[in-house]
Amino acid sequence: MEYVERCLFDLRRGLPVRLQDASADVLAWPLEYLDETALARLRHVTNDTLSLVVTQHRMASLKNGNGDNDGVSPVRITIDPTDSANDVIRRACAPNADIAKARIKPTAKADIDSPILFLMRRALLIPAAVVATIAPEVRAEMDADVEARHLLSITPAAVRDFQKLQPLQLKRISEADVPLADAPHTRFIVFREPDGMREHIAILIGDSNDWPESIPVRLHSACLTGDLFGSLRCDCGEQLRSSVSAIANRGGGVLLYLAQEGRGIGLANKMRAYHLQDDGLDTVDADQVLGFGEDERRYSVAGQILAALDIHQIDLLTNNPAKIQAMNQDGITVSGREAIFGRLTPENRRYLNAKATRAGHWLDSLLGDTAES
Repeated sequence: MEYVERCLFDLRRGLPVRLQDASADVLAWPLEYLDETALARLRHVTNDTLSLVVTQHRMASLKNGNGDNDGVSPVRITIDPTDSANDVIRRACAPNADIAKARIKPTAKADIDSPILFLMRRALLIPAAVVATIAPEVRAEMDADVEARHLLSITPAAVRDFQKLQPLQLKRISEADVPLADAPHTRFIVFREPDGMREHIAILIGDSNDWPESIPVRLHSACLTGDLFGSLRCDCGEQLRSSVSAIANRGGGVLLYLAQEGRGIGLANKMRAYHLQDDGLDTVDADQVLGFGEDERRYSVAGQILAALDIHQIDLLTNNPAKIQAMNQDGITVSGREAIFGRLTPENRRYLNAKATRAGHWLDSLLGDTAES
């Protein structure tokens, strides 16, 4: 597990990772850091054709999927010897990439490509990588790089094990009282995920001895632009402050501030999605162009935090049916729901409409007759 965690940080630094087992030996380079030097390095280590590995979500955005409905199964796109790094990058994440059918093939190496895509997602990178099968004559060279710790090597099985175990080891790290304008008696508790990539905050409002039997709870995904800077592109900041006030007015409860920026794709990818939205795509389609699903968030971490706080029955402040479903699946009883809105503005109307019509959020009372069918 330690090596998988180190691989995540290497990928975020722009370094490749070697994945090796009895059936495969490949070098995977994160797309975000692909340039001509990286492409030359990949071509040096292989006698085979390079492949670009992307998700079905990406292919669906180009109306080029192969019929697999899970959205995350890998697809390989052949890279020609004459392709430049920019050619490859455009095929991976440009909105109108022209990819010939002959280049596309459902991967026959899902056991190695699926772990590669998981690593990219977990590292908050674009879920795409250029992959080279390592030639026998350069394996000694690659082994020497691994021995010298210039390159990390892991097995696909280790990645799969990490994927299964990772959500189960959330740690309570630190806590302190932090009085808020709308909730003077408030305590912040920080929880860290085991790979160190994300920290989540449980914000305990009021005295727990005075909380109602069904505790008011808000699951709020971090939004730097909205929460901190008051962005007009969303209603997140107003929802956050309204939630604190609503919980305090009901005698107290918990707001979970979850490190799931941009519906789980990370801040850098959120900015990329915003750029695509400026060119006319809605929020769901923009994420799909980059290779993500309509919502990459996972709420199991919220269930773990609530269980750690000995909270098992809640009233959920949400407009999102997926949050209720997730809590019920994690053994948290949702006894009631309270809608929580920000203002409807010209800047956020399209975003909120997409949430209602594409993701099923309960926003009819806010959007009224303006919601598009």
